[in-house]
Amino acid sequence: MKKLIIAFGLLGTIFSCSDDYYESLNQDPTLPSDVPADFLVNAATVALFDQMITPNQNLNAARFMGQYWTQTTYVDESNYNLNERNITGQHWTRMYTNVLYDLEDAKRKVATYETSSTYSQATKDNQIAIAEAIQVYAWHQMVDTFGNIPYSEAFQGLENTAPAFDDARSIYNDLLSRISASIAAMDTSGNGFEGDNIYGGDVAQWKKFAASVKLKIAMRLADVDAAAASAAVSQAVSAGVFTSNADNFTLPYFSTQPNTNPLWEDLVLSGRQDFVGANTVIDIMNDLNDPRRPIYFKENMGAGVFVGGPYGAEGNTFANSSQVGEVLHDPTFPGTLMDYAEVSFLLAEAAERGFGVGSADTHYTNGVRASLEFWGVSDADITAYLASPDVAYATAPGSWKEKIARQFWLAMYNNAFEGWSVWRKLDYPAMHVSGFENMPAPHRYTYPISERTINPDNYDQASSAIGGDEQSTKLFWDVN
Repeated sequence: MKKLIIAFGLLGTIFSCSDDYYESLNQDPTLPSDVPADFLVNAATVALFDQMITPNQNLNAARFMGQYWTQTTYVDESNYNLNERNITGQHWTRMYTNVLYDLEDAKRKVATYETSSTYSQATKDNQIAIAEAIQVYAWHQMVDTFGNIPYSEAFQGLENTAPAFDDARSIYNDLLSRISASIAAMDTSGNGFEGDNIYGGDVAQWKKFAASVKLKIAMRLADVDAAAASAAVSQAVSAGVFTSNADNFTLPYFSTQPNTNPLWEDLVLSGRQDFVGANTVIDIMNDLNDPRRPIYFKENMGAGVFVGGPYGAEGNTFANSSQVGEVLHDPTFPGTLMDYAEVSFLLAEAAERGFGVGSADTHYTNGVRASLEFWGVSDADITAYLASPDVAYATAPGSWKEKIARQFWLAMYNNAFEGWSVWRKLDYPAMHVSGFENMPAPHRYTYPISERTINPDNYDQASSAIGGDEQSTKLFWDVN
């Protein structure tokens, strides 16, 4: 098993800096080896959504990091043992190989295409900018998962099989520059990619996505560089961020494999009963009488009854805890990695920090409403929920950080990596110590085990630079 993990990690390290070598591995003498750029972008996008959404406990622990779910049969991952199944290595390799590299390859291909009467320079520029915007999102996700990572020396293949780890803050600075250039390059008079499975080739929608990604990155900097964060937020809002759920960065799924939602594959197709709602989220939703409860979770305990399993504890059973909601069992349920609710809560935080983006109350209310509308809550129930003293911004308990974080985190139930980041950034809601190993919620993934073997010098440097390769090590923006 150890040999397999190391071999798989070696591929990940090479791919994280791969070029000709990557392409040679993918060549089949019976099939064309020159994959069109639009296919690469779509494949990378699907791979991004699949990896971020999957609840597979071999691949993704985000729903445990955010304490939305807990486990029944096995409790290793909900006690933050992520190395036994090589979860950190799986995430690292899949993001580098199936997402970041394919997007880099697509940009290179588009750059070589000749313009013509049917393929304008504006369209060419748009395609590069769209691939770049998705790639910036993916790079940002990797930094927020691990901290320092290979970046400037990535994609060099056998020319450099031991890439250096770049400083996370420096990567952030470059990502802000790159997303700004992407926004500027998008020309709505030109076209995007054919077969675009997110926005159907609508460049104006991609521009909104890019601006919203810039807003997200900017707000991560708020506690470490308020001036830079404020300036970038202003630029993002001026460029035009999401203004409704119609703008959401959402991928449709279908009823037949291999294009089904990964949730269906692990909740239904697997036939397993591994996951139930955690008490962390259900207790808060019960206190708020949250109308999303019968959507997020089944009423298998009785009508209107929702019981969360003690987080990370042994002895949780599928029958005696609230099970994952029916809507998440639908193979066609769309995947969403960025939405209007997220943008609204980021703007509410920006408003409280004095960044000149309007009223925190308004943005907060927009965020709550956007989430409830997305999940199909009725207008009457939305109105009642927003009027509740525990929800209304003026009367909800706690500091502004607690108010925003509570509803932001609840809204990110099916975007668990972001929910985990809400807790890391705003320090709320309180996370439980895991019930079996008494482990506190992590602040990062540790580096893949393979990096210690394959890239030891750079691994040691990176570990030292961030303050130790531990789950408890905070990222540079997680200062409170």
